[in-house]
Amino acid sequence: MNEPKKESRKIVGQTAATGFQVGVRRTMPITPEQAWAFLTSSDGMKLWIGHVSNLTFSEGETFTSSEGISGQFRVVKPFWQFRLKWSMKDWEKPSTLQIRLLSDKPDRTTISFHQENLDHENTREQMKLHWEEVLNEIRQKVSVM
Repeated sequence: MNEPKKESRKIVGQTAATGFQVGVRRTMPITPEQAWAFLTSSDGMKLWIGHVSNLTFSEGETFTSSEGISGQFRVVKPFWQFRLKWSMKDWEKPSTLQIRLLSDKPDRTTISFHQENLDHENTREQMKLHWEEVLNEIRQKVSVM
């Protein structure tokens, strides 16, 4: 007699090793240098980190914004990549956030936000909406550059 197979429900964005993850990307009509300059400007920073003074974007540097977002830079590759620990103020543990600037044409850059180690599918959905909004705001701001 065969046992009925248990169905395992695959939840979107759940990984075996790193909890939940989400990725959002948009292509902008700017160079990687312009994208980097915007992301590291005070206008750009407030979209993905919040208000932080005197940030140098160096590996090992920690920050806490006035909005309660905290983290530590792990990888900083100018014009190409950030990898950092990133956490909202009420989270039990930080996530890993990667921002990549991808470009195969001089006047177009894809800005990619990828976040892993999220604790729950609801957090994943919340962060998907958050990064989509960030990218929409970046698009509006860089379209007037």
